[in-house]
Amino acid sequence: MESRFSFTKEKLKALPSPEAGQRLTVHDTKATGLQLRVTPAGAKTFSLYRRVKGGQPERITLGRFPAMTVEQARKAAAQLNAEIEGGASPAALKRSIRAELSFENALTEFLAGKRKRDGSPISPKTKKDYQDLLRLHLDGIKGKKLSAIERTEVKAIHAKVSKKSPAQADKCVALVSAVYVYMLDMEFFTGPNPAERVKKNQSVQRDRFLQSDELPAFFKALADMPNQSMRDLFMLALLTGARRSNVCAMAWSDIDLEAGVWRIAKTKNGTPQNVTLSPEAVLVLKARKEDAGASPFVFPGTGKTGHIVEPKGAWAKLLEAAGIGNLRIHDLRRTLGSWQARSGASLPIIGKSLNHKTHQATAIYARLDLDPVRQSVNTATAAMMEAAGLKKPFDVVDSSIKVS
Repeated sequence: MESRFSFTKEKLKALPSPEAGQRLTVHDTKATGLQLRVTPAGAKTFSLYRRVKGGQPERITLGRFPAMTVEQARKAAAQLNAEIEGGASPAALKRSIRAELSFENALTEFLAGKRKRDGSPISPKTKKDYQDLLRLHLDGIKGKKLSAIERTEVKAIHAKVSKKSPAQADKCVALVSAVYVYMLDMEFFTGPNPAERVKKNQSVQRDRFLQSDELPAFFKALADMPNQSMRDLFMLALLTGARRSNVCAMAWSDIDLEAGVWRIAKTKNGTPQNVTLSPEAVLVLKARKEDAGASPFVFPGTGKTGHIVEPKGAWAKLLEAAGIGNLRIHDLRRTLGSWQARSGASLPIIGKSLNHKTHQATAIYARLDLDPVRQSVNTATAAMMEAAGLKKPFDVVDSSIKVS
């Protein structure tokens, strides 16, 4: 595609994204200096680029396409060109444009244009979480211009929220910082980041997992669950050590029951994972496979995703029936790792089986194959069942789990 053409909505929407590390720039033939730049993530931004007499070329960001239309961009470019011809400096014009952007506007831009490491947009759930933070804790700065927000204000917000929830307070600071970093990267803002160097709360490492004396009650309550899908979902979360979101989205096309392997194309840390399936996990999946309908998912749902998304209600009922407190679904993942450690597994093996990602251990994990991982998972599973007083974890009869 030519780099110079008459901008239209259709032509700009059709522009391809450049390769990583590159930016595509196209120029309008109708408005002097008007250009549109495209990032590898697909963000498209109008700007005015022109040389001032006796000075260097200057670029002034106008707005994001398609929120800013072609007509609006041309009008803004014409107005700025007139002001520059009248003697206004590009630096002063940049400041005036920047001052128009409030934190709430900046967050809207951030939610619309921010991309994760794999190029995918922010998930609807994460967007809602960020909007809740704005509504609940950041009301004092949401209407302020970016250049008007002081570091002392961010520190005050952090201190206030910390009294109720240290974790939420840290999330507020992280969100403010992320919005400013994005604005700086997109050249909507050039000032300081007021969330920099705001000291966060000391994190408390959570080490909760199912103890030996809790396992019998847990498995009994699990076997008695009337909802078969939720029962199997929690069982597989425990036996695989996979994250809840991945278990919920488990697809039959990613499972090889004969080889005992579940392939997750993308995990939370952005990498794929081969999950070894213990004999107990394979039993659960084979029982579900016999009754599987047309859905491609192991745990079909009625929502937009097509699979179960949030099992918190069923989890609360399970814990109540088992008489167990202070246990999260994510603790099932930690439970498998803990029992692996009890069974003598090395830290690299545990990290490989749970797809942990650290700078120090990534190279070691990459060299491991699934055989020692499978042995470790199987040993840990057998140890858990033995602690629960079970000869077998369950027998699959008429699609129901019966504790032996």
